[in-house]
Amino acid sequence: MKQDNPSQQVQQLDTLYSDVRQIIETSRSNAVRSVDFCRVQMYWHMGQRIFEEEQQGKERADYGAYLLQNLAKRLEPEFGSGFGYRQLKFCRQFYRTYPNRNTLCSQLNWSQYRMLIQIPDPDKREYYELESVNNAWTARETERQINSMLYERLLMSNDKESVLAVARKERIPESPTEIIKDPMVLEFLGLHVPDYN
Repeated sequence: MKQDNPSQQVQQLDTLYSDVRQIIETSRSNAVRSVDFCRVQMYWHMGQRIFEEEQQGKERADYGAYLLQNLAKRLEPEFGSGFGYRQLKFCRQFYRTYPNRNTLCSQLNWSQYRMLIQIPDPDKREYYELESVNNAWTARETERQINSMLYERLLMSNDKESVLAVARKERIPESPTEIIKDPMVLEFLGLHVPDYN
């Protein structure tokens, strides 16, 4: 029976270590995503319950503010600052923006949804939602793309349906500017960076 030489043993151990390390990191990442999505679902359910309660009130606007303020006063001492008045307003808005729980995307976290629900244009919101998922954007990347007005910049050179078709993966991008979305990368590559101001 032939013995592996020491360099082969080290290489095999390195490969095993790399594989096991990847398994651990993937599992941890999946666990974090699971927790994030449980949090998203919790806020959706809270928003649904708050909205349903408000609809029973006769003077909705006054009752809604009263309801959220008093609910926050009771929740915050027990569960912390993440359950304050402002957060409860976001929960209600979240439910109203996404009334069908089945449309919630497990790849998006609460920070991303909080940004998305503040976009009044449904097409623009859908675009950023799809791009966040398709490109595996973090919350910070989603925020940067929203603040850089990516959607508006793409609409300057394309029609709305074409932009959404690329985001939905219904159409293959026709130019580099449809694929490369960061103006600094376009500039670095020497590609035309349109002025949107």
